[in-house]
Amino acid sequence: MSLPEETSVETAYGWVVAVVSTLMITVAFGSTYLVVVGLKPIAAEFGWPRQIPSAGYSAALFGAGVGGILMGFWLDRRGMAGPAFCGALFVGLSMLAISQSQSMIVFLGAHFLLLGILGNGPIFSPLLTNVTYWFDRRMGIAVAVVTGGQSLAGAVWPPIFGYFIESHGWRDTMFGYGLFCFATLIPLAFVMRRPSPRRRQGSGAATKYIRAVEVDGAWEAVLGLRANAAFSLLCLAIVGCCVAMSMPMVHIVAYCSDLGYTAARGTEMLSILLFSAFVSRLAYGWLADRIGGLKTLLLGCALQLLGLALYMYVDSLEGLYAVSVYYGLGYGGIVPMYAIIVREHFHVSQAGWRIGVILFFGTLGMAVGAYIGGLIFDLTATYSLAFLTAIGFNLFNLALVGFLVLRQGGVSGPRPLAATG
Repeated sequence: MSLPEETSVETAYGWVVAVVSTLMITVAFGSTYLVVVGLKPIAAEFGWPRQIPSAGYSAALFGAGVGGILMGFWLDRRGMAGPAFCGALFVGLSMLAISQSQSMIVFLGAHFLLLGILGNGPIFSPLLTNVTYWFDRRMGIAVAVVTGGQSLAGAVWPPIFGYFIESHGWRDTMFGYGLFCFATLIPLAFVMRRPSPRRRQGSGAATKYIRAVEVDGAWEAVLGLRANAAFSLLCLAIVGCCVAMSMPMVHIVAYCSDLGYTAARGTEMLSILLFSAFVSRLAYGWLADRIGGLKTLLLGCALQLLGLALYMYVDSLEGLYAVSVYYGLGYGGIVPMYAIIVREHFHVSQAGWRIGVILFFGTLGMAVGAYIGGLIFDLTATYSLAFLTAIGFNLFNLALVGFLVLRQGGVSGPRPLAATG
């Protein structure tokens, strides 16, 4: 069901916000792939096991999750401009700091605080929440476009990073990318100075609603459950899917190298995987506008499970390219669906902090999955058990999402509209 044109909040500038948000995420999240592509040379320079540089990626994701919650409150109270400029500044600063690190504490600390909390924390979750305030009829496709910045980052940057790391080293590559982030993110942040339609309409009623649910929020019905109970299940579900999701993404370059293929082939697979995810996010967004976020999420989680199983049995170069394409197409629509589900089932005044919290659990899952993958390899010298562990987490996720779909009325149930009051 579509909202009548005359009641819609959508404007042409909303699409400007969506496109610029996508570009900002593409540049900012490129920083997290530097440690993925440079995992082996970083570990070799410091004499670390692979779990340490993997922990850098984990620290950045965990910090981004914490920062997303904090910046979500800032967004709800002051708008998107402040978080946008904060992220634009600290993503660049974090790259300069990490490139000069000489110890594990500085390396991991800069990933967590500068790149995570203060860098990508103000970028991903706040930009994703902000774009939902600009759309109602086409929210699914708009959210898919913005979250596609993550996949674009993975498609664009790994081959470039691979070339420069091989020719100039990981330190100079990080330093140069930090300067590039300053030059691009700060100008783009100026687009976020215009307030969203929701903010222009005022937030007095929303503030009263927030105070009410703070007193009795646990009793508000969502899918026939207490609101916070339903939300807790969603948080557990995103942990399960993101632990599983991150293992191939973070370790595909090293995995290909272990199979005897060059690192360049591994970065190409990562790039293809993430570009496929970008394409599929647009398709998932279109589908979510028609059948709703929960049922679309269930489909994506089932397709991701099959992709993980294929990684366990395919080891030829051509086969790995094919599986990477399939895996990207399968998992690409998963994370955006959680933001859409929040907007469909919870009051709009809660969107900032609820989306921030749920994406925090998602980044926690990604961080845990990346670390577990490296730890299992260090203990077993193979990734087979890591992929099997990922399948277990994916099954846990499918059980939770399936339960929530049944609470909504099953796969044939009606599509919910975005909640406004």
